[in-house]
Amino acid sequence: MLNVVTTEKAEEILSEKFSFFSPEEEKVALSSCVGRFLSQDIVSQENIPSFNRSTVDGYAVKSENTFGSGESIPSMLEIKGEILMGEEAGLSIEDGECLKISTGGMLPEGADAAVMVEFTETLADETCLIFKAVSPFENVTRKGDDVRKNQIVLKKGTLLSSRHVGVLAALGKTEVMCFKKLRVGIISSGDEIVPIEEKTEKGKVRDINSHILSAMLSQKGCVTDNFGIVKDKYDEIEKAVLKAAETCDIVLISGGSSAGARDMTVRVIENNGEVFFHGIAVKPGKPTIGGKIADKLILGLPGHPAAAFFICEILLSPLLSLFYKNKNEKVAVKAKISSNISSNHGREEIIPVILENNEATPLFFKSSIISLLSNAHGYVRIDRNKEGLKKGEEVEVFLF
Repeated sequence: MLNVVTTEKAEEILSEKFSFFSPEEEKVALSSCVGRFLSQDIVSQENIPSFNRSTVDGYAVKSENTFGSGESIPSMLEIKGEILMGEEAGLSIEDGECLKISTGGMLPEGADAAVMVEFTETLADETCLIFKAVSPFENVTRKGDDVRKNQIVLKKGTLLSSRHVGVLAALGKTEVMCFKKLRVGIISSGDEIVPIEEKTEKGKVRDINSHILSAMLSQKGCVTDNFGIVKDKYDEIEKAVLKAAETCDIVLISGGSSAGARDMTVRVIENNGEVFFHGIAVKPGKPTIGGKIADKLILGLPGHPAAAFFICEILLSPLLSLFYKNKNEKVAVKAKISSNISSNHGREEIIPVILENNEATPLFFKSSIISLLSNAHGYVRIDRNKEGLKKGEEVEVFLF
């Protein structure tokens, strides 16, 4: 029998045991920063934009000179000249004057608004008729409207994506300080496991776990090393785990975690380090092992692909967020469950679901587990103190 802990307790134990750990930092070029975690706040050294600029093609004006303008009684302003794009506005305007300006042009001294060209008409290239009044700073982006000097633009721990690159470029950042990617070693164990390129003879299955875990961890800002497939032999498992622990920050070994004659992984960790827990009150994923060897996190995952996937999702992901100082919570939406689901009281249950029209349809585990995962939009977590869900009950769906 396994002496199980709750998922909350398992997460708490791992967070406490590895609270000392923090990845090293490195400079990363702007062109390569997507998918990396910032290790320092990004603070602006300047205002963006650095000057008041027009957001329309038209005329830079004193707004008060346009008050009362209309189709029947337009304001008449003298056109003093033109502000060229990309150049400093060397001219200024006084009452009764205006300057021609293009979108993005620098607002001249004395002007506080811009009138769209559609609401104007010129007479002999010297006089501008304005048929619509503008308020102060209408059609103008003011200095520092986007970013203020000394403002924290991006916080430490931010997972950089393509939408962050624009602001970094605007700040003139050619490189940024990021956490080094954590290195995760992946081992598959089991006499029945064969490489994916081999044909599956009777009693054999392809190595799904190393590939699904590698892809998952790559999305979470890690690099992975595959240490291959090992047989259910103590010496082989120990050799692979110790080799992985030498170069990796985290080691995942799938299979060999169930209590019984072939339970080698827990013995390897016990004999070379420390086991924190063996068994979690969750379905799927009950026989999960958590421990360390030489201050490296070792997770023994179930051989079942869905169980291995979900344990990494609910147990390893929060720990990675802790290491990378990322405080963004997992994206979740509210939906109504489409059918009754019974659950074992005392054990948390994870159910993959399809989302459609604000309804979550459960996908129950059967033999076709791989296609099941690929079709799911997210998953529902049934609390261990509940006996299930009733049709129509509102649930929280955690999106993949």
